[in-house]
Amino acid sequence: MTVDPLSDALAVADARSVFSGGFTAGGDWAIELRGRDRLKVNAVVQGGCLLVRDGGEPLPLIEGDVVISDGGRPYTLCSRPGVAPTDSADVVMDPVTRMGRLGQGEAVDVACVSGHIDLSRDRGDLLRRALPELVHVRADSPEAGVLRWLIGQLAAEMRMRMAGVEFVSAQLAQLMFVQVLRVCLTDSDGLPPGWLRALADERLAPALRLMHGDPAHPWQLEELARAAAMSRTTFAVRFKEAAGVPPLTYLLNWRMSLAARALRQDAAPVGALARSVGYTSESAFSNAFKRAVGVAPRRYREEALARS
Repeated sequence: MTVDPLSDALAVADARSVFSGGFTAGGDWAIELRGRDRLKVNAVVQGGCLLVRDGGEPLPLIEGDVVISDGGRPYTLCSRPGVAPTDSADVVMDPVTRMGRLGQGEAVDVACVSGHIDLSRDRGDLLRRALPELVHVRADSPEAGVLRWLIGQLAAEMRMRMAGVEFVSAQLAQLMFVQVLRVCLTDSDGLPPGWLRALADERLAPALRLMHGDPAHPWQLEELARAAAMSRTTFAVRFKEAAGVPPLTYLLNWRMSLAARALRQDAAPVGALARSVGYTSESAFSNAFKRAVGVAPRRYREEALARS
């Protein structure tokens, strides 16, 4: 079976794309958007606008552009700088189309759809750490054709509200997010050190596939370097530059992410779970998990059950 580390990471993060609505606007308008520690997503369906963040230059957005914010800071979408923004919570939404209206008159100069990436299942760490503060996928980029089609389909679903719209919109939103990550992989210079940047490095890919394909194996640095056709030193340096951590630390973190997902999703005994990620001792696994996650495995499972 072919190992796909990106699919693995998305499954472990258990992220869900949720498109909650959008807005049309005309004349002078501005809206402040807050991620509230969630990945916030905006796609421009029609027209264009500016994205403004404190201390930054206005970023022009055109039809087909998609932006994803890490939710750490609020930002404003507007017709021009200087317009007093409306808080997104104060926008009156149409209960059928889930679209709000901003500005003056009836003209539609811009239309956007908005949503977020729900990261609550794994506390958000796996994805949030891998992405920059703001991802901007341009509509005219070579890789954006599929994204433009998905945006169009999502907008049509939200406009027509046909049977099954909630299910279809969720699937389209999920595909949009995966496509954004694919675009990030083609332009990894803007990514912070982390697993996503490491995936973008073709020289490191064979070693990553080994670790993802058999996380319980006691991988050694020499084996991983050999798979990448590098010396141990060259491999270790290159891996840390891309991933932000040494190879065996990455393996440890990946094992803990797999264990966290298993604790959230099933009732397997902790001892069996420990063996599935390469630990022969339940106590050694529990200590490693607590160091990595902050709580013991059983406590983590209890908290996950309480949240669900």
